[in-house]
Amino acid sequence: MAHNSGGPAILVEGLTKSFGNVHALRGIDLAVPRGTVLGVLGPNGAGKTTAVRILTTLLEPDGGRALVEGYDVVKQAAAVRRSIGLAGQSAAIQEELTGRENLEIIGRLYHLKWPEARTRASELLEQFGLSDAADRAAKTYSGGMQRRLDLAASLVGRPRVLFLDEPTTGLDPRSRLGMWEIIRSLVASGTTLLLTTQYLDEADELADEIVVIDHGKVIAAGTSEDLKGKVGGDVIEFTVPDRTLITNALAATARIGEGEPHADPETGVVSAPVGGRGSDALVDAVRALDAAGIQTRGLALRRPSLDDVFLALTGHAAEEEEPAGRRRGRKKKDSSPMDSERTAS
Repeated sequence: MAHNSGGPAILVEGLTKSFGNVHALRGIDLAVPRGTVLGVLGPNGAGKTTAVRILTTLLEPDGGRALVEGYDVVKQAAAVRRSIGLAGQSAAIQEELTGRENLEIIGRLYHLKWPEARTRASELLEQFGLSDAADRAAKTYSGGMQRRLDLAASLVGRPRVLFLDEPTTGLDPRSRLGMWEIIRSLVASGTTLLLTTQYLDEADELADEIVVIDHGKVIAAGTSEDLKGKVGGDVIEFTVPDRTLITNALAATARIGEGEPHADPETGVVSAPVGGRGSDALVDAVRALDAAGIQTRGLALRRPSLDDVFLALTGHAAEEEEPAGRRRGRKKKDSSPMDSERTAS
């Protein structure tokens, strides 16, 4: 089949994949137009990494089909591999080699001649701010530098489609913002990007369209504005310093909003969707909490975040179980069936 230049860069129809009795993907559909960024958002174990592994030919689906740049990921895997780059949570770099050697070797794998591989390595080291560290072993790099080198490695072959699997998980805030800058510049150059993330602000910041995945299914899709619209209007938020009064606070604010208020028992933060009532609802909240004798801190009205959206869609927060950056090998795969039982209950 000739390279299809008319359709989307990535097309996924009815994709399914199980590992034993764990249904990692339960029929996913996606379409990513050329030169755009799709953010795939969901907690650990939602199926994001499985989808990326299928789209990058590392795993075969059980059912459905996926095309990347018009090539079928199963029947034309070699053509797909020539069109894509992949950078992920597990860096693909060889720790013993220097940054420069890593990129030169990948250049050779892409059949670049030595001089060309050297030039490409130097360009990328420069672009990613790694020139000073180019001749040090990659194992001496900080986490953020290793992640930048990994991203540089995924770009050696000048891919038309780039897959980033949780590119900032476990990075400190400064490295994270640095990665965002780099990702933005890649997008500006016309690369099509599929980005998986557990971070709502990241999807909000970088993606043209967002797909929310939970338990192997797409539960919502649209721009971040579309998704925020699903929560409907503003949110009132406040902190209850005395955690024993959280239930009372929920009861007091239940009548002022346009949806169930929600509390985080750890932080004592209560948020209540109030639709278009805005400042009227704020006044009502102050009165209701006062009447119930509940002390609060930082009572404010804000626009809904993607966190609110996730909660409204799934009934649970976006970051389940594991704190960012702490991955416990086996945990990830088993979290799916457990989660579904827990959320069903």
